[in-house]
Amino acid sequence: MGAPRLILASASPRRRELLNQLGAGYTAEPADIDESQRAGEEASAYVQRMAQEKAQAVAQRFPAPDYVVLAADTTVVLGDTVLGKPRDREEAMAILTSLSGRWHTVLTAVCVSAAGEMDSEVVETRVQFATLSAADCAAYLATSEPWDKAGAYGIQGLGGAFVRTIEGSYTNVVGLPLWETWRLLTAHGIETALTPAAPVAGVAG
Repeated sequence: MGAPRLILASASPRRRELLNQLGAGYTAEPADIDESQRAGEEASAYVQRMAQEKAQAVAQRFPAPDYVVLAADTTVVLGDTVLGKPRDREEAMAILTSLSGRWHTVLTAVCVSAAGEMDSEVVETRVQFATLSAADCAAYLATSEPWDKAGAYGIQGLGGAFVRTIEGSYTNVVGLPLWETWRLLTAHGIETALTPAAPVAGVAG
């Protein structure tokens, strides 16, 4: 039996770009689940549950042992408040205003479903925003960047100009922490560009 094929349970172009960076071959198959946070659910438990439910939903269509499913979920947390994707301009402006001049936390849960088991990890990065004027926020909201991103900004794009300091994994803030993802995929038999090449049999001399 050959090596399992990797399925990425996400429609995120950022996650595809990061997985491409790892050199892993995969097929993207987004999960369609309810992403509502439960009452009283802590942020770390929420992102982990989301990643696991995404992986589980896609694994039902692409079962082991032929497939390994990779899922992830990212959220931005300010104090005790989870900041999701903005629903409209008013909410996006409120999110950016609340982040201005302050530290916030980005949590990403990475989950691999393989051989009937779930293997997951939550990664935390702290980010400090510069102090933003209303004009700064309005100019950013005039672009297409903020609308499909937790916390209403993309660190890998124009929103990166707002970031003064980062403590932890940069790729975690983008949406897929590469070190943890690489380790999980390798543990479950998925090859990447960092997988050692098989030795070539020599010719006896």
